[in-house]
Amino acid sequence: MRPAREIELATGLARVEERIARACDAAGRSRDDVTLIVVTKTYPAEDVRLLAGLGVRDFAENKDQEAAAKAAALADLPLTWHFVGQLQTNKARSVTGYADFVHSVDRARLVDALSRAVAQRERAPLSCLIQVALEKESGQGTGRGGVDPGGVIELAAALSAAPGLRLAGLMTVAPLAGAYAGSPGAAFERLMELARDLRGVDPAANMVSAGMSADLEEAIVAGATHVRVGSAVLGVRPALG
Repeated sequence: MRPAREIELATGLARVEERIARACDAAGRSRDDVTLIVVTKTYPAEDVRLLAGLGVRDFAENKDQEAAAKAAALADLPLTWHFVGQLQTNKARSVTGYADFVHSVDRARLVDALSRAVAQRERAPLSCLIQVALEKESGQGTGRGGVDPGGVIELAAALSAAPGLRLAGLMTVAPLAGAYAGSPGAAFERLMELARDLRGVDPAANMVSAGMSADLEEAIVAGATHVRVGSAVLGVRPALG
């Protein structure tokens, strides 16, 4: 008999897969064009193991301490790890020990720190996405990470030139402020414009990471290649305390 948690996860995963398939169909895209990344922050490593048994291979975390521990506990599995949270430069060495992709590169100092860390580890090149803060285009982005859209090409040049790093593409989170607040579809269309500009500089930088549990359909219709989904697969964890 399957454990209750495995049944819960299988049910959540099937619903998300159905949503992705419908969105791909609506956009005239192949389901194979979109990679599902399951964001497992605050959930136990055992949930990752169960999801891996259900066929998921891409997982994301947003805090280094939690991510490093999970990656170590699950080292026996053929998983791809994505780091999606804001990253301090002093965590660069740790992150390069397990991450295959870093989605949140937003400043030159972080590029330098990641490049040095990769060199020290003598590992394969680290794939990096530039996080774009679309709200900064209207001057309303202050708290959340991400580079102003106008700074994407300059940061991309620095990343492309950094030893040990590979420019993979762009990432964004639908803005809570500015011109695109409440309009994730328009925000993701703007991200796709920036992605086309980036591919003009580096044709291989073709990843577009956008869309989460609430807006994955809008992201897929716009052209996202990767969606980052947590609660829609894993459920909503009860509040602590």
